[in-house]
Amino acid sequence: MEETKNFEEATEAEVAEEVVAEEVAAESEEKLSRGDKKKLKRAEAEAEKLSGENKKLTEQLAEANDKYMRLYAEYDNFRRRSQKEKEGIYTDAYVDALTKILPILDNLERAAQYGGEDNDHPLAKGLELTLKSFAETMEKMGVSEIPALGEKFDPNVHNAVMHVDDEALGENEVVEVFMKGYAKGDKVLRHSMVKVAN
Repeated sequence: MEETKNFEEATEAEVAEEVVAEEVAAESEEKLSRGDKKKLKRAEAEAEKLSGENKKLTEQLAEANDKYMRLYAEYDNFRRRSQKEKEGIYTDAYVDALTKILPILDNLERAAQYGGEDNDHPLAKGLELTLKSFAETMEKMGVSEIPALGEKFDPNVHNAVMHVDDEALGENEVVEVFMKGYAKGDKVLRHSMVKVAN
């Protein structure tokens, strides 16, 4: 009996201990869940804050990227424009220098016309060699004479300063060249001054 009593007391004590343990566990679970809830709320608030900052930073990055792309495009346009201007300046200076030299060539050609029949004269030979050298240099520079005599009048390369009516000649035919014209590639350095028929 005593054993049964001890067994019952032991069982009651164990049950009491289990109940107390369960109550403590329930309380601590409530406490943990409250603490966890607070932590969870803090974590959610922090995540929302970080999400807002992330969105703001993404917008700033997109804005900075847009500014960069615009600046790059402006620089690229500036570089191309500068390159064109450089080429234009070079071409204009080149054409200007050649235009200043052409009257010298005209004078040398006029002098050669009046050299007379005596081509053995050292001055006439020197003038002939100078003209040949001048023509070779102009050819190396890409400058060519604009064909005029016997050609059809072209206002893009010819400048008509006189007109003559002659039935023996063709319509708008160049019959006389007063001053030769020159071109470098497609660019006209000087128009040919011509007399046009009909």
